[in-house]
Parts: sequence; C-alpha cells; structure tokens
Amino acid sequence: MCSSGSTVNNSVCEVCSGRVRSHFCPKRVSVRGAVHWSWCGVPHVLIMNVVEPYEPVQHHWFYNQQVDSKDSWQPFSREDSQRLEDAYSRVGKNEKDEVVATDGRRYDVRLRERKRYSVYWEQKPAEVRRCSWFHKGSKDMNYTPYSEELCNLLEDAYMIAMTLEEWKTNLELPTGETVILHNPKLMMQYPSSCKEFPPSPNERTQPRTLKRGIENIPVEIPEGEPEIVDHLVFMVHGIGPACDIRLRGIVQCVNEFRNASDSLIKSHFRQSEDSCIIGRVEYLPVNWHKVLHGETTGVDKEIERITLPSISRLRQFSNDTVLDLFFYNSATYCQTIVDTVASEINRLHSLFLQRHPHFTGHVSLVGHSLGSLILFDLLTNQDTDADGTPHELHEDTHVDTGCGSNESLEEALKGHGLEEHLNILHREQMDMESLMLCSEKDLKDIGIPLGPRKKMMNCVKKWKHSRSGSGHAAQNETHSPSLGMRNERHAPTTSAVDYQHFDVGIGQVSIDYPQLAFHPQAFFAMGSPIGMFLIVRGLKRIDPNYSFPTCKSFYNIFHPFDPVAYRIEPMILSPDMDLPPMLIPHHKGRKRMHLELKEGLTRVSSDLLGSLRMVWQSISQVPAPALAEGAISSMTPTDEAEVSPMEQEERNFTKVGTLNRGRRIDFVLQETPIESFNEYLFAIQSHLCYWESVDTALLVLREIYGNIPARNTNL
Repeated sequence: MCSSGSTVNNSVCEVCSGRVRSHFCPKRVSVRGAVHWSWCGVPHVLIMNVVEPYEPVQHHWFYNQQVDSKDSWQPFSREDSQRLEDAYSRVGKNEKDEVVATDGRRYDVRLRERKRYSVYWEQKPAEVRRCSWFHKGSKDMNYTPYSEELCNLLEDAYMIAMTLEEWKTNLELPTGETVILHNPKLMMQYPSSCKEFPPSPNERTQPRTLKRGIENIPVEIPEGEPEIVDHLVFMVHGIGPACDIRLRGIVQCVNEFRNASDSLIKSHFRQSEDSCIIGRVEYLPVNWHKVLHGETTGVDKEIERITLPSISRLRQFSNDTVLDLFFYNSATYCQTIVDTVASEINRLHSLFLQRHPHFTGHVSLVGHSLGSLILFDLLTNQDTDADGTPHELHEDTHVDTGCGSNESLEEALKGHGLEEHLNILHREQMDMESLMLCSEKDLKDIGIPLGPRKKMMNCVKKWKHSRSGSGHAAQNETHSPSLGMRNERHAPTTSAVDYQHFDVGIGQVSIDYPQLAFHPQAFFAMGSPIGMFLIVRGLKRIDPNYSFPTCKSFYNIFHPFDPVAYRIEPMILSPDMDLPPMLIPHHKGRKRMHLELKEGLTRVSSDLLGSLRMVWQSISQVPAPALAEGAISSMTPTDEAEVSPMEQEERNFTKVGTLNRGRRIDFVLQETPIESFNEYLFAIQSHLCYWESVDTALLVLREIYGNIPARNTNL
C-alpha cells in the first residue's frame, strides 16, 4: 500500500481520485496537438506536502443567445442548471433523450442535442453547454465558456497540476493555442503563433485570461421563477414588427415586461411571496404582424409591385408599419388580423394549460396601440349564454338546427357539385358546423384537392355571411345594453364592407368575430387610439351601462405625451363633467419630485394671487361683509390646489360607467424629469415606453392580485 492509502491492485488513489491510470506520477507528452500523460515510474509514496487538495469543479449550464449576429452566452438560473445537471447524469444511463423545461417552462432543452427550443413562439434553437472553464480577451466585456471537450481537457490538466504542485506548464489545445497554468489564480491562453515562453513584447495578439468555475467570473445568474403561476396575461403588439424605441420584437419586449413584473413581486409583494400566498404572473406574446405580412396573404409582394423606388427605406418602413392601420380597416385583411389574434390567443392558452395542468388562475389581456383596438373590437363581439358561458365553448350555439347534421351537409355539397368528397368528410366525422370551423389548411390536410377546396371555402364564406344577420340580431337581444344605442336601420351599401355611420354606433367592419376560449378578468390598453377610432366610426358616446360581455375590467393607460393615445372617460361621462385622468403612482411610493415642485409652485402662485386680491380690495375700501366673502372665495381654489388629483378622486369618488365596474378607466403615467423639458422631443418615445414601464407593470399587478396589499418601497 502506498502512502496515500491505495493498494497496488485495482484501487482508487486518493490523490488523483482514480483519474490517473497508474500508481506513478505522470509526465507531459504532446500527441496530435493535445497533451497526454505517460508514466515516469515515480511512485506516489514520493509525493509529499499537498497544500490544497483538488476539488472537482462545479458545472453550470449556459445557452447561446444571438445578439446582433454575435454570440452572447447567458447562464441558466441555479434551479434550471441543477435540473439540467440531474438530467445529464441520467442521459448516460438511458438511451432516450432527456427534455428539461426551463425558464418558467417557456423553453425546452434537449440534452443529447444540446439545444434550447422555445415552446410558445417561433425562435431559432440556441446552443446549450455544460460549462466549467471560461476565457476573456482584453477587449471583451464578458467571459465566454469553452466547449465541453476543452473544459474536460483543461480540468484534467488543472487536477494534475494541483495534485503534483507543478505549475507553469504548457498545455497545447487541439485548436493550436497554448495554455499556461501559472498558478491556481493565474492561467493564460496564448495564440497559436506564439512559440516563445514568455511571449515576446511585440506580439500583436494579446493573451486571453482563463477562469475556472462560474464563481470566479463576474456574471449575473438570474433568479429562478416560482413553479406556481397565479395569472396568465396575453400581450398583443401594435403596428409594425418593432415594438419599442430599440426596435425589438414582441418577444423581447414581453420578456422585459415580465422581468419588471417579477422584480415588483419580490419588492412589493415580498411578504405574500415568502408566505407562498402568491406565485408569479406569466406573460405571453401574441404576434399577428408576421401572419399578415407572410406568404399566406401575399400582400407584401402586391404592395412592393406598386411602391415607388425613391426613398426606399422610408417607403419600406411605411409599408411595414403605417399600412397596418389601413389593413385593419379593410374587410378582407381585418378578418385576417382578428382571426390571427384570436386563434393565436386560443392556441397559446391551450398549450399553456397542457404545460401547467394544475393552473386555476384567471387570464387577462394587454394590447398596445393598434393591438388594443383589435382586442377592444374582439371583446365587444364576444357571445355569452344566459349563464355567462362563451358560445363557442357551449354545445348549444346560435346555429340553425337544420345545418348541423350530415344530411344537411350532403344537400349543401350536392348543390355545388361537391358530393364526391362527402366520403372524406364523413370519414373525419364532419358536419356542417365543423366544416364552417375548418380552415383551408385543414381541408388540405384531410386530402381535399385544390379546386374543390377553394369551392368549399367560398361556400363556407357565403354560409357564414347568410347566418351573420340572425346571429347579430340574437346577440343584440341577449346582450343588454350594447356599446352604443344602435339604430336598427342599415344604410344601403354596394360593397362587402358594411359601416354603420350613426350618431351612436360602433361602425365596425362587418366581419365574423371569433370567440375566445376563456373569460378575461381584465383588459389593459396601453397607448391606445380606441377613443379616436370610436369617434371616427361615428360613436359620439358610450352607454354608461355598457360593459364587455365577458370581461369586467378595463384600464386605459397612457403617457401624457403619447401622440397616439386618447381618453375613454369623456365619452362615458356627461359633457359638463371635466374629470382629469387618474395619476398612476410611482413604484417607489411617491410622486416624482419635479411634479411635486410644479404643484408647489402652482400652489404658491395661487396663494400670492389671493393675497394681492385681498390687498387690492382693502385699498378699494370694500365693505367688510363683502371682503369676508371675497376672502372665502379667494381661498377656495387654494384649498383645492393642495389636494392632488388622486387624493381628490379618492375623496370625491365618481362612478364612471360600468366598463371597469364603475371604477376609473383612464390612467396617466408620470413623465420623467428629462421628458418634461421638451414634450415634442420625447413624443415618439413616450408611445413606446410601456414595455419598460415599471409603474405600468405595478398597476397590472395591483389589478391581478386585488386585495393582497402591496407595500410601498423606497428602493
């Protein structure tokens, strides 16, 4: 037995932990560009005075997130990394690939592929690595992990250097670079052109610094997300593919909003979170722009044919963004947009329930800019039964009974010469109602040829149009009251677009509005032009007794400088009422300092004017009773000025219709000090600020968690 305690035959050495294949100390031999170890014949009994025993490195998992076509390696949370490490230990034993859900179950990692796949939206798979060694150049901002093969090679070299206390040794990597382990704290990688040791001063390429273990590099590891989801929120974007001033897409902006929400839960609802009373809120993006401008519609190619060649970039920007407004006012493309939004929301909702089978919370909707108008129209046209159940989820729908059987389907298809395809439809157990719910892709999947498929879709469109009159009439009888006091007379029209231009009416394009698979708890409109569109459609006021058929809460959130946002409350209240919007509190629990200063100056000026008025009245020798009466009247505006709009609203509560259960609807953000210097300069930015607005996220959380108190913080 050697001094380390190992036996001669088939034992595990405590010094090298079984990784050295002999009981003799290794020596370096470079073979095929990598360092291997042979045996010099010196037994372990000569190894003395091991100062620091070798400890295996702790691995952490990273994924490669492409930023501007550059690699950016981001760490998983400690919880996700541990789950990946546990699955990694099982992969070697099982032939079946391990799939691990990460990032709040929004992504799946396939261990054998080393790929990270998004679940809810389309995204290029990202590379995943099990990392333990990192390198950074002199001009790099962050450390980059080595590949798993190089990590193992470096770890073997480090283990032997620690075991033998033999440093300043060269390790040639398979890529041609040379690594020198000076000591446990200083390890460098030199380029392949460097053949000297140490490198010459005139060497152009600087060496790279090596670090072992994630604890030795400056990296922010994200906190894990709670498993329990209390609430689900779908967020719909506005015009164009970019959603904020940094031209980020809807997925990145929703991630930003989700991060702000998670931080607020930890800061403002910490006691409830620590007591496991609340979990988290999940936000999912709804992208409709990609479908509208995709290959399915072909609208981009048609627009490109008629676009002038001059100022090409400006015209391209206009085609991608501004034209979305005109598309939504077109009967053809409005139907495409509404169908896309509703079907995507229902698809995401169904997929979410599959991945969270124990979810029992509610669902809310958030719309930005044009997205809020789409949701407003969608919610306005939701159908409910007497018991409040959505029609689409109930078996007894407002459909003619004569069109719900296979016989009626046969008669309809025979009338159009399509009876030869009845066998295919009967095989799929389809009747008239199920055929009306099918898309052209569904018919293609079951084997209907192109020609008959087009005929069937045309017939379905006609059947839907023939039923829309009775369906809308039944809806108006069931829902009371409606958005506006409708006039039942329909103006004659020569086109398929049916606008209602009355003093009071919604004036929407006549399309078939799909039904959502749930009842939303609340609808949040951010930077919304809903009020303007209602006025343009001919709606001068909203019935104070009107509320959405399936949604009981509605918030209209806007920045004071947003050029696209409009108010809703003046359309509900009487014209003689001038009610300012509710000021959204700052997330730190107080009003911004420059706003307090502005109110203070207003109050001081009011006091000064009141004092001057009293002095002037004294000089003019006004009678004493009149003077006292004048003093009271002059002080009244001052007293009112001392009360902020939010405090005044709390004291003198005014019921504002029933769109938000009688509560206030219009909520205005507080502008930042730099924005207050020039409101025109920050107008565009103010329309795109909501995705990063912590105050907006806090307002959403307060509505979601209701009676759970949120403490103010001065962080």
